[in-house]
Amino acid sequence: MAANTLFNDALTVVNVGLAGFAENIASAGGACIPLQWQPPAQGDRAAGWALAQTLSHPVVEQANAVAFARFLEAQPVLVGIAPARETIAAMADGRRLVLHAGPPIEWGAMCGPVQGAILGAIVLEGWADSVDAAQRLVADGKIAFEPCHHHRAVGPMAGIISPSMPLFIVENTTAGNRAFCNMNEGLGKVLRFGANNTEVITRLRWMASVIAPTLRAALARTGPIELKPLMAQALNMGDEVHNRNAAATGLLFKRIAPALVEADVTRDAAVGTLGFLAGNDHFFLNLSMAACKAMLDAAAGVPNSSMVTVMARNGVNFGVRLSGTGDAWFEAPANPVDGLYFPGYSIADAAADLGDSAITETAGVGGFAMAAAPAIVKFVGGTPTDAIHHSLRMRAITLGTNPAFSLPALDFAPGAAGIDARKVVDCGVLPVINSGIAHRVAGVGQIGAGVTTAPMACFAGAVKALALQLQQAGALS
Repeated sequence: MAANTLFNDALTVVNVGLAGFAENIASAGGACIPLQWQPPAQGDRAAGWALAQTLSHPVVEQANAVAFARFLEAQPVLVGIAPARETIAAMADGRRLVLHAGPPIEWGAMCGPVQGAILGAIVLEGWADSVDAAQRLVADGKIAFEPCHHHRAVGPMAGIISPSMPLFIVENTTAGNRAFCNMNEGLGKVLRFGANNTEVITRLRWMASVIAPTLRAALARTGPIELKPLMAQALNMGDEVHNRNAAATGLLFKRIAPALVEADVTRDAAVGTLGFLAGNDHFFLNLSMAACKAMLDAAAGVPNSSMVTVMARNGVNFGVRLSGTGDAWFEAPANPVDGLYFPGYSIADAAADLGDSAITETAGVGGFAMAAAPAIVKFVGGTPTDAIHHSLRMRAITLGTNPAFSLPALDFAPGAAGIDARKVVDCGVLPVINSGIAHRVAGVGQIGAGVTTAPMACFAGAVKALALQLQQAGALS
């Protein structure tokens, strides 16, 4: 208690001292430059004290070195494609389980796009023959909902995964851990934005019956595809592998097309699959997400590490997980996305930040690598200089850099990686995320794209939990 009082008193002295310093300059006739300093955790004194206890703590520093090394050493490789019921154990034995993006949330609290996508998935699985019937199943408690991240999976926007959906299987060959992601449907009326009409369901069934087995046949010819080098090359070609995947999808196409010429598939299947990839620049996004998930899961589970291994949003809340605090989620209301809106739409029409795709930023790409993708600003707003600024600022909150991912605009310097929750709280720089914007009403679809940040409260809560854990373990004096 005495230590807390001392900390609070010191914080007050600093605040008063800085305010007086500014007033003295002004009263002396000098041009007073507005001070940008603010207390840690935006004035959350409990978080500030937790920061003081954990910052430079040898136990945390050692744990972070282990977690970050595991992250850097991870080698994500595409090794297979299979239905979710065969890859996610919780979906075995016919369990009616639907996975969604972000931290846990009850049906009644879900945003429109997530609810709409879940209803579509129920129809897709044949558990109901209409959206209305699907709604009744949900009301009767016949459908279970859980986050993708609870099952080593990720999904963009609504993030929906149901048993029949084909999943990419990505393995970290260094440690053997696996991660999963569904397939990207393209743009327009799609399930991930909450659309659930006949067109959407028909496309998903076609993807499961044609795209998945065709790509599986191609993968049998190519062998496992290393994703980290492909992502690195795409970064050098103008992608940031979150909202811009034109180069990465093209590189994947180059690997797949020759294999399909020799694979045992029909001409129609090969033409349909290649045409789908060629017309969908976002196709690689889901592979990028699975690769990032596999790399970050390699760093998870290191006791007392403050490294962030998950950032995810469900359209209502933003959730963060640390390597060193187990399965705990640290949540806060998701921020709106500031960006460019399609004609006729504005921020008033938008759902809050949504999707598991922030796993890319968690791994040091996406918004963290915007300097590599100057063209992205035409999609999310701002200027190429802003993109460089975002990438440079992220160095203030990370454990280091990732030499595998270099940024040409920064003289091929390695990108910032390994978000340290303590540093976020300490300096007040929030992780930047570039994201698509979903309409708040299910099925309307994407209405823009832009840039947002993770909420400070998530990291403040995480640091407080880490300090409590150290205290309970007797590591704090």
